[in-house]
Amino acid sequence: MAFRSNSPIMLALPPFRGVTRRIILIALCTFFGFAIMGLYSGDLMGSTNNLFLLRPLSALHRQIWEFLTYPFAGLGLISVLFALLSFWFFGSALEDERGPRWLSEYFLVTTVAGGVMASLLSLATQGHIKGLRPEESAVAGMWPAVLALVVAYAVLHAEQELNFNFLFKLKAKYLAAIYVLFYLAMALTAAERFGALVALCNAGVGYGFLRWAPRRGLRVAVSERWFAVRNSYYRAKRRRAAKKFTVYMRKQGKDVSLDADGRYVDPDGKTRDLKDRTWMN
Repeated sequence: MAFRSNSPIMLALPPFRGVTRRIILIALCTFFGFAIMGLYSGDLMGSTNNLFLLRPLSALHRQIWEFLTYPFAGLGLISVLFALLSFWFFGSALEDERGPRWLSEYFLVTTVAGGVMASLLSLATQGHIKGLRPEESAVAGMWPAVLALVVAYAVLHAEQELNFNFLFKLKAKYLAAIYVLFYLAMALTAAERFGALVALCNAGVGYGFLRWAPRRGLRVAVSERWFAVRNSYYRAKRRRAAKKFTVYMRKQGKDVSLDADGRYVDPDGKTRDLKDRTWMN
């Protein structure tokens, strides 16, 4: 559901589909997988969960997959539930508006780049800030990704009013501020400063992505740029071949005319239709 009008929007369960559904299902499967694993062996669950957590020292040296897996490592039922519900609401709205490719790219960029940025900042503190020491820092859960989605929605629909079951109305920009401040308050209260840093970095990367990335996403822009370079190469190659052909025909005592792109031009100055090959016989 795309929220584009200026009238108040009633928050309701959006369609469960697309990239949003796949990400939520992966998170649920991971959560219940850890829960079942914990029933058999708490040590096994703990060691496996440690492979998903984002820890600056291990992620920047050998376990680089942690930059992508930490959103799926949440263990608290209530936290996971509310995070996935929020992801469902805002992820579905953004996916309907900008498309599944854009949403998947936004999720990957904010998750990975935000994690890398927070890890580098943690290392840069050199252990002087308690709670940000690289050997003590770790974060897990979907909340940093959720905050990035909320920021994206607030940037795109700052003045959009959301109606909470007819009880009160709240503009999207204020809702984003409440989400960010509430998460930061909870993280700092629980002495999870690295988690708060990761959330801020994800939100910052998301804001930068919206401001500077192409409208249809980085992948489409890179693809278009690649095809433009490739086509330029083939045009240059065709012009070189046309020049050689012209020189050869002159040595045979015949003059031919070719345009700037290497296409044959009639003596009267008209460019031949590329589909018309009768002149070749």
